[in-house]
Amino acid sequence: MSADMSPGVDGEPAADGAAGTDNIAVADAGLAKGTGAALAKGTVADDGYRPSERRLAHEAYRRGRARRSALIAAASTLATAVALYLLIVNSPGWEVTRRTFFNLDYARQALPEVLKGLRLNLELMLGCGVLIMVFGLLLAVLRTLRGPVFLPVRLLVTAYVDFFLGLPMIICLLVMITGVPALRLTGVTTDPLLLGGAALVLTYSAYVSEVFRSGIESVHPSQRAAARSLGLTNAQAMRYVVLPQAVRRVVPPLLNNLVSLQKDTGLVSIGGAIDAVYAAKIIASRSFNFTPYLLAGLVFIVLTVPLTRFADWLTARMNRRQFQGGAV
Repeated sequence: MSADMSPGVDGEPAADGAAGTDNIAVADAGLAKGTGAALAKGTVADDGYRPSERRLAHEAYRRGRARRSALIAAASTLATAVALYLLIVNSPGWEVTRRTFFNLDYARQALPEVLKGLRLNLELMLGCGVLIMVFGLLLAVLRTLRGPVFLPVRLLVTAYVDFFLGLPMIICLLVMITGVPALRLTGVTTDPLLLGGAALVLTYSAYVSEVFRSGIESVHPSQRAAARSLGLTNAQAMRYVVLPQAVRRVVPPLLNNLVSLQKDTGLVSIGGAIDAVYAAKIIASRSFNFTPYLLAGLVFIVLTVPLTRFADWLTARMNRRQFQGGAV
């Protein structure tokens, strides 16, 4: 062992070795301090990367193209709106149409009654929406049952879905509202609101069941096989493995069906239920001014647009997560 590395008298390292160790520590501390100061000043990137001049020029070009595209889109939209406005207001019958459909005085008179009737539409949408989701999911599960013993069940569910998918909503409402009371069945209600709600549930359950079924069939069979290999029964595999994945995948189309249900609740007015549409009809029949109809339509649009935009956002979010490899 060399003299400069030999231990001291008391077993301590030599002075030269201690001084060398201290110098290394001081150098490391100085380097860390200098690096931290440089990073704080922003003079050095974390990995030392500097974008090239070509990349910076390309990004600036893309930003310029984006701004130009936005300006062109805004200008074309404005020009189209102005052209449509001039076309409408310069038409020969515009004055009569304005007084008949765009009268603010009649709109102010009809607004309280329309909003009062809208409450019935919202209650109908919420109540029927819950029943539709439950009944539609049940139909989808029954239709996906396996084994020959469940063939009659699958045939009945398939016949039900095919029948109500092909039956127009207005026909179903008329049959329920006018046909059921004509039977004079004991204990069966004759309330047009309840019968109209039942017609909505019967029809929309067929649509929703197809949405749920598509979600169930989109789950890979290996998921069910893995659940079965872990000792789960078919019912447990469906409940704990298949259905959670299927429901998450079909949330956007389910929201779209909810939007359609919200609009179709206005059809129960054919039975005499005073909802927003029927309230507008009553007011319009007094003065033969149809502004209340447009007001009722505008109220439905105000309620529908947020749901539609939320469904679009949720669809884009789920697609983005799926393309990035995240959980659906």
